[in-house]
Amino acid sequence: MSALPLHLLSDNARVEADGSLSVGGCRVDEIAAEFGTPVFLYDEAHLRARCQEAVAAFGHQKVVYATKAFLCKAMAKLAYDEGLLLDVASGGELAVALAAGVPANACTLHGNNKSVTELREAITAGVRHVIVDSFDELDRLDALWAHGLRHANGGAPKVVLRITPGVSAHTHEFIATGQDDSKFGFNLRNGDAIKAVDRARRSDSVDLVGVHCHIGSNVFEASSFAKAAEVMADFAVPLDLPELVLGGGLGVAYVEGEEAPNIAQWGNVLLDACDALGVRSKVSVEPGRAIVASAAMTVYTVGTVKRIPGVRTFVSVDGGMSDNPRPVLYGSGYESFLPRAASAPRDLTARLVGKHCESGDVLSFEAKLPADIAVGDLLATPVTGAYGHSMGSNYNKITRPPVVFAADGNARLVVRRETYDDLLRTDLG
Repeated sequence: MSALPLHLLSDNARVEADGSLSVGGCRVDEIAAEFGTPVFLYDEAHLRARCQEAVAAFGHQKVVYATKAFLCKAMAKLAYDEGLLLDVASGGELAVALAAGVPANACTLHGNNKSVTELREAITAGVRHVIVDSFDELDRLDALWAHGLRHANGGAPKVVLRITPGVSAHTHEFIATGQDDSKFGFNLRNGDAIKAVDRARRSDSVDLVGVHCHIGSNVFEASSFAKAAEVMADFAVPLDLPELVLGGGLGVAYVEGEEAPNIAQWGNVLLDACDALGVRSKVSVEPGRAIVASAAMTVYTVGTVKRIPGVRTFVSVDGGMSDNPRPVLYGSGYESFLPRAASAPRDLTARLVGKHCESGDVLSFEAKLPADIAVGDLLATPVTGAYGHSMGSNYNKITRPPVVFAADGNARLVVRRETYDDLLRTDLG
């Protein structure tokens, strides 16, 4: 069996002389001892490098970090400090960004069903623009305007219309968003998109500044992005609006054998296509996963190794679907390894499971692990920087893990582990 493909680790992960792993100059076993397990361990310099690559590819303030992938105050501040705007998808995400010191005019508000309260809060705060998703949302904006709501700058809020381009990305159906059968956006094929443009242009309650599309998440094929750019350019060029937002969705490799374009390659595909198609608008993008996924690993402790002869071996860890629901939701694959022996051969095939009261609580259906794995070992899954912390839950009243940033030999706690008191804080009895 093969050892862990080391290219799946973050930029500043190192296998030390004794075979153990360090991240950002910090030993993984020492971080686990200090902060406990499970723990989300991020390579901070890796995060900064991906932000810098995106700015180099697209330009300053043309990259809008999709905070749904991973958000805490430290991440919001990091992204903004590195020259990114922030795309928030709820009032809660906006609140975190603002609490981190990110100005509202560096934030854009997404969502297919924004509440009146969310719209009011965002407009009052002064968000850069609202990505409008439906005619019902235009109705809400009309009503808010009629009741005297004005943007922080005193005028109508700037809006971008989300268009459904009819482009099917090669990804899981639950995270495909650009096809005609989608809950998101104004459908291009049936004429809703141009109707929305006409209405927004006539309206006093909004200031239309651009159009937007997003075809899905974890997309590996650059041709899908090029096709979306072509469709959107055909629609956008005659409108001659200031902005064209081509969304995010760039995939990352999670397991051995997967390959995805890097941020620079993605930028070349999109910008070359836009240049060839005569796009004069400012082109911006919304990467999330591509910025954060490979920056982190989740470190667990093995609690049970259950060998059932002739059936399989189960390896149980002290987390599971509450800190990584993607395998349950999408059948997503992950590699796994032991930080004490990061380059060791993985001769054992086992089912890696969590501690929740669900047979479906599986982190890896066929995990490759060293044969000498034992109770008490640390076990890590790489490429968990996106949609782990952000999609986590308290199922079985499990407390959510902490988040640690490691850089230059220092490990800092940026999100503490939840406590039982946190679980009870909103429970009024």
